Amino acid sequence: MEWKQLLSTKRTRGSVNKRAKGGDLRSEFERDYQRIIGSASFRRLQDKTQVFPLDKSDFIRTRLTHSLEVSSFAKSLGQNIAENLLTYRRDPGFTPRMKEDICNILQCAGLIHDIGNPPFGHFGEVEIREWFERKLPVLKFRGKPVADVLTEQMKQDLYRFEGNAQALRLVTKLHYLVNDNGMNLTYALLGTIIKYPVNSLQADSRSGDIKDKKVGYYYADTEIFEDIQRETGTNGKRHPLTFILEAADDIAYKTADIEDAFVKGFISYHGLLEELKELQILYRQEGPGAFYPADKLEELYLYGKERHMDHPEEFAIKNWIIRVQGFLVNCATYGFTSNYSAIMCGEYRHDLFYRTYADKLMELLGDYAFRKVFTSDAIYRMEVSESAMLDYLMEKFVSAAIKYDDSTKKLGTIESRMIWFISDNYKSAYHRQAKGKTEEERLYLRLLLVTDYICGMTDSYAKRLYQELNAMV
Repeated sequence: MEWKQLLSTKRTRGSVNKRAKGGDLRSEFERDYQRIIGSASFRRLQDKTQVFPLDKSDFIRTRLTHSLEVSSFAKSLGQNIAENLLTYRRDPGFTPRMKEDICNILQCAGLIHDIGNPPFGHFGEVEIREWFERKLPVLKFRGKPVADVLTEQMKQDLYRFEGNAQALRLVTKLHYLVNDNGMNLTYALLGTIIKYPVNSLQADSRSGDIKDKKVGYYYADTEIFEDIQRETGTNGKRHPLTFILEAADDIAYKTADIEDAFVKGFISYHGLLEELKELQILYRQEGPGAFYPADKLEELYLYGKERHMDHPEEFAIKNWIIRVQGFLVNCATYGFTSNYSAIMCGEYRHDLFYRTYADKLMELLGDYAFRKVFTSDAIYRMEVSESAMLDYLMEKFVSAAIKYDDSTKKLGTIESRMIWFISDNYKSAYHRQAKGKTEEERLYLRLLLVTDYICGMTDSYAKRLYQELNAMV
């Protein structure tokens, strides 16, 4: 893979570089940024769950604030890595202008990497998958189970529903401005957000290759996926910038989950300190670049005590997180540059923290948050409620969608109203995609129409619609 092609400025609808005329000095990637910031889909992230659903605190992160943090880390990593490539002349084809482009692409990618996620965070994804697994063998289309009508790939798209694949679908087809090319973003940016360049039949978490872990695109979006791969020259491989985006995402949520959990009272300073001490004992580091997380946390706590701060534990944890983030950025920079050749050849199979102390630290942070937060009584109670909401909405909308646009069926009164609720933009996108397709493809696209609509919901809207439809007002 070569950077000149990887940083493709082409768009599905064509690109119009206005630098030469009209006084617009923005690069194509800076134009991407403006399109994202001004979109309704991006704004909706302010009311989507990161960890704590429907939280009323103005401190706790939402999917929007998480995305802004990922964007910031991704740009910082891009700057560090690009500067390293230039300083040590690791690639003769890499130029200073490419450094600027990489930073702009990564900044944009961070903003939209979760834009396809449904309400209620990753639990929402799980609930949608499980709903299809339960219902597709039972629901009927023209007297046959829906599961028997769809092809295997169509079924697996639904059984393995993924927010990552939905993000690609949203920005390329569902965000309507001029035509059915969505936001019409650059191919370089689209290639960067495809974390898994495999379809639902190819995805295999047991393969040991990070690119195969989950579904990256749906059958319905095969054509745009292939266009992106061809234009960027990735051809079934991960875009190199995807590794950087993923590292930024990992840094953001692994550290933020700890901070939010502390503020919410799920974890304590002393509890975290004991976990970190065990890590230091198990994985003792040596050398000038060593980072001792337990020692650093304790040092910050004592600093706060010495200065008679009211809450030295809070001071310690919040400042410790900043130190950890800096350490992780340095580790990810090293991970990319030290594996540069393998990444550029499409042969690197791991994340950027693989076999480093940072890997062990992040594993601990994730495990600690899972034990103390994600398996807590409060979260379980919320997830049971969220499950009831999503199950009801899926049932109502899918039942109507199966009959929608079927010449042999007539929608009932309530079914027609359920279809009416769905965005006109999404219904228009369905009709454009369904034109000339077989009946099984049209049915599949109608099921995607439901997931398109539900994924576009905010947490509050999903809750409110559920309550209204159940006469709970």
